[in-house]
Amino acid sequence: METNVRYLGGVQFEADCRGHKLISDQPVDAKGSDEGMTPPELLLASLGTCAAFYAAYYLNFNKLSTEGLHVKVTAEKAKNPARLDEFVIQVQAPGVDESHREALQKTVEKCIIHATLMHAPAIRTMVETADAVTA
Repeated sequence: METNVRYLGGVQFEADCRGHKLISDQPVDAKGSDEGMTPPELLLASLGTCAAFYAAYYLNFNKLSTEGLHVKVTAEKAKNPARLDEFVIQVQAPGVDESHREALQKTVEKCIIHATLMHAPAIRTMVETADAVTA
């Protein structure tokens, strides 16, 4: 899996994955043009769309209504180090009987982004300067 990010200028970037492109930007009050989500908002969107995918999968598999399926993800900003914390995933499945609530929740919690955040992955950062890039 790979995503490439290109600097567009100012505080704006373009992410490209498998030919799909999206813009990440900052709000105007943070010297951006507000033409895309911020990186933290993209993280929430990733978690939310993953949770929604798993919820829809469960509902479709069990031949239950997906009408009105909605997922909202919130997080708080934390400090030392600066990060997001206290994620809350709210899944609304208004056409689904209460008897499916627990199984639906367990399915949503199997989302790959949820699992990644629950089990901190190893992350390596490699910086290449002009000498390394042209070599």
